[in-house]
Amino acid sequence: MTDRRFLFVIDTAPYGHWKGREILDMAFSAAAFDQPAALLFTHAGVNWLRSGQLPDAVQQKSVSKNLSAAMLFGLEAIYVCQESLDHFGIGKPDPGLELVVLASTSDLEARFTDVVRL
Repeated sequence: MTDRRFLFVIDTAPYGHWKGREILDMAFSAAAFDQPAALLFTHAGVNWLRSGQLPDAVQQKSVSKNLSAAMLFGLEAIYVCQESLDHFGIGKPDPGLELVVLASTSDLEARFTDVVRL
């Protein structure tokens, strides 16, 4: 039997649709069932990591509370693309998260057997 490792990619903004939240739920579910799983925030998805979000304006709840539970569920790591952080002007991501900032994400997917995007 092959050991499977999952990388869940969030590449969309945190508000306005549910794709990112669904990916997050899948990642938490995999990790809760002892499946090796990690998250990658890239492109507009890095906006999930902004400090001081005010989602009330769009009548949604803050995603930062969801993300703070990541390690409780047993995620291996939360990766973030430095190029995307720079592009969206995020100098310091949410300080409450343990992030692995990557200069390049090109070889990251090769470390996982399954890459999940919506």
